[in-house]
Amino acid sequence: MRGWMAAIAKERQLARMVGPYRDLGELFEFFRGFTIASFSAEVAERCEELRAIRIKMTDRKIAAIALVHDALLLTANHRDFEQVPGLRFENWLDGD
Repeated sequence: MRGWMAAIAKERQLARMVGPYRDLGELFEFFRGFTIASFSAEVAERCEELRAIRIKMTDRKIAAIALVHDALLLTANHRDFEQVPGLRFENWLDGD
């Protein structure tokens, strides 16, 4: 999304904005089929509880969202997420 927004922002010719706007719209159409797990006060609290785990803040927030919503996290980052107790995750790129 950021890439398409940047492409639109830098472009001065309206005709050249058509493609990035179309691609951005298609991305939103794609996301329409998904349920978005919110970042709530409960998620923020769980994220604070995970503070002792030595992973990036972004990964802690992702883990907290998955835990609070009892969601299966799809990730290739086993090294960091395996440190989070109770987190269910899979790597569908493994091919198993």
